[in-house]
Amino acid sequence: MLTKRIIPCFDVKDGRVVKFQSFLTNQRDAGDPVELARFYDEQGADELVLLDISASLEGRSTMMDIVRRTAEQVYIPFTVGGGISSVDDIREILKAGADKVSINTSAVKNPQLVAEGAKRFGQQCIVVAIDGRYDRNKGDWEVLISGGRVSTGLSVIEWAKKVESLGAGEILLTSFDQDGQRDGYDLKLTALVSEAVSIPVIASGGAGKKEHFYDVFTEGKADAALAASIFHFKETSIGEVKNYLKSKGVPIR
Repeated sequence: MLTKRIIPCFDVKDGRVVKFQSFLTNQRDAGDPVELARFYDEQGADELVLLDISASLEGRSTMMDIVRRTAEQVYIPFTVGGGISSVDDIREILKAGADKVSINTSAVKNPQLVAEGAKRFGQQCIVVAIDGRYDRNKGDWEVLISGGRVSTGLSVIEWAKKVESLGAGEILLTSFDQDGQRDGYDLKLTALVSEAVSIPVIASGGAGKKEHFYDVFTEGKADAALAASIFHFKETSIGEVKNYLKSKGVPIR
């Protein structure tokens, strides 16, 4: 059985790590991304994800200086997303020190970017981020883009299958409904996507205590779990979560 991964996430805006209650509302400062990266590397995080959350909305590229300085501080895999809209963008971020790129809005607008990126840089470098919200009228989860502001009409499950066929190496799945609520991941959505694809699924949105990681790895069938505020504000630590999971028999790195 593959070991599960614990991944802190940095939502970066104006050069600072911030955390919102739900996507882009109720902002709270969480510190300097470079300092936090060093801290999590030392604390035993399996990977890091840095998302330049306003890049797509503002129509600009990712903050390359922060990417470079952060990459210098870590020895674990490092994923960067936000404002990536071309193969050249992917190349520049990887050259700056990232191990993977995460694409979301641009993948929906130009699905061939996923295929081109996987072909040029390898499937392992391409993470497709999917933000989903439950649509009660359709009885299905809908893909959102532009920081959750734009509905696409796409089914999360079908879009996940599509990006896998295009060459995505992983899916970063965020529940719009659960993000910032701190009462657990969307276990049903995560399980449905995990069962629909054969590539790894990283669950995101809703972690509020260590038990939520166990739930998403067992009932949610996720391969990795991403969290932000629970770690940034030191409500628990990477080590505490890993020790708890090991005590419950979950294979952890």
